[in-house]
Amino acid sequence: MRVVVDNGPGKGRRAPGAKRLRPATPATTLRAAVAADAPALHALIAAYLEEGRLLPRPLGDLADHAPRFVVAMQGERIVGCAELAPLSASVAEVRSLVVAREARQSGLGYRMVDELGRRARRQGFARLCAFAHDPRFFVRLGFSIVPHTWVPEKISHDCHSCPLFRNCGQYAIVLDLARAQALTGAATHASAGSHRG
Repeated sequence: MRVVVDNGPGKGRRAPGAKRLRPATPATTLRAAVAADAPALHALIAAYLEEGRLLPRPLGDLADHAPRFVVAMQGERIVGCAELAPLSASVAEVRSLVVAREARQSGLGYRMVDELGRRARRQGFARLCAFAHDPRFFVRLGFSIVPHTWVPEKISHDCHSCPLFRNCGQYAIVLDLARAQALTGAATHASAGSHRG
């Protein structure tokens, strides 16, 4: 006689081939940011500062540039953000891309970059760039690693005043929007293959 003991959810052994059930993730929606979102954006970015992945952003700067951000919402809570920052008439930068720790590995980072790509095309930008310590996330979306000097707009706009100038540990990454496929397909494929951010 075989006895089955129910140890409650998540306890005991699973039957061979049975999949572990994950708790349901709240639905996440994207929307344009507004100035009132600045404190939440500041808090998200500050959390990433502790991980050593972003440069600080003053609260006033975030309020002034809030319309350039897309935010990810779970209910009333902002769990992600990303900015489309113009560097010139033809180049825009994906900046301050952040996903809250508890919302990571859900493809949310890809969705936000995809939305910024759509915005960039609508606004007439030819290229998107980003600067990252780990370029793999962007490479999966079709970006290419290039020498920093290939993005002179970034150097003249931000790098000269950066305390880490000439000692930068970030990779320059560029996407040619005119030749690239829509980011949507790449985002779907990338999030299926890797659940980072």
